[in-house]
Amino acid sequence: MARVILITGASSGIGRAAAQAFAAEGANLVLASRSPEALAVVEAETKAQAEEVLTVPTDVADADQVEALFEQAVRRFGRVDAVVHAAAVLAYGRFEEVPTHVFDQVVRINLGGTANVSREALKRFRDQEGGRLVLVGSLLGMIALPTMGAYTTSKWAVHGLAHTLRIEARRTPGVHVSLVWPGSINTPVYDQAATFADRANRPLPPVDPAEKVARAIVRAVRRPRRSIPVGPLNHPVAWLFAALPGVFDVVATPMMKVLGTTKEAVVPNHGNVFEPRPDGEGVHGRWGRHWLRLAGMAGIAGLAGAAAKTHRRTSR
Repeated sequence: MARVILITGASSGIGRAAAQAFAAEGANLVLASRSPEALAVVEAETKAQAEEVLTVPTDVADADQVEALFEQAVRRFGRVDAVVHAAAVLAYGRFEEVPTHVFDQVVRINLGGTANVSREALKRFRDQEGGRLVLVGSLLGMIALPTMGAYTTSKWAVHGLAHTLRIEARRTPGVHVSLVWPGSINTPVYDQAATFADRANRPLPPVDPAEKVARAIVRAVRRPRRSIPVGPLNHPVAWLFAALPGVFDVVATPMMKVLGTTKEAVVPNHGNVFEPRPDGEGVHGRWGRHWLRLAGMAGIAGLAGAAAKTHRRTSR
């Protein structure tokens, strides 16, 4: 019997790549995002391989809509075997430059949406005595960078919630919670982001494809693991942030300016924080892996060198 996989954020980026990956395995898919137009495109992409595809336009920040999403899934398929929560939005700008309502909406979607989806998933899993919940976190749930305060705040909270749910799930037989935390991924989220800076942003190198995260998600559903990093530098960067926070704080701003900012001037805008922009959605963004990967390695090597030098000075 084909598994039933419910995916939020399925219209773009990691969620869309995950939908394609599970479709290739012949799963039944329940696909959710805010954009009916984009969901229709993903349905057309996946229905040839998937057993069956149900699309449900859903704003994960609305608990009633999330409850309705699960009710439709169970009504159609009888159960939900796994839930992949990938929905998220991003806003750039120094903390005091990002309007309060934008900051609050990023947190509402990223954290509140995670809580809403997790609550409904765990309720269904308890009733059916089993299920897999995969939450998509971020390297920015382990470190902090300037101009990404709203996203970072929400992802730190998502990581905390994931850890709590995983511990609590130990008392519910058959229920497993996994956290997948990618580094920079080539998706449209950077061009879809709200911005209140004077220059457009880009992902910090090295940049991986969304399909790499999707493969990790598929593995997490097959064989749950507590924490799954996706990115060659996730562990080294997280270690530097924790072990040498003073050095990290010094280099974070110039690193972001050189590697995380383009020369493109932008007008402050809300991006897709309040309304979806289906014309900009897809699996991939416009950020390749080639020079970005080399630049990322060089940047981290420089950061490590500065950290080692500072550590030697302070150890004398």
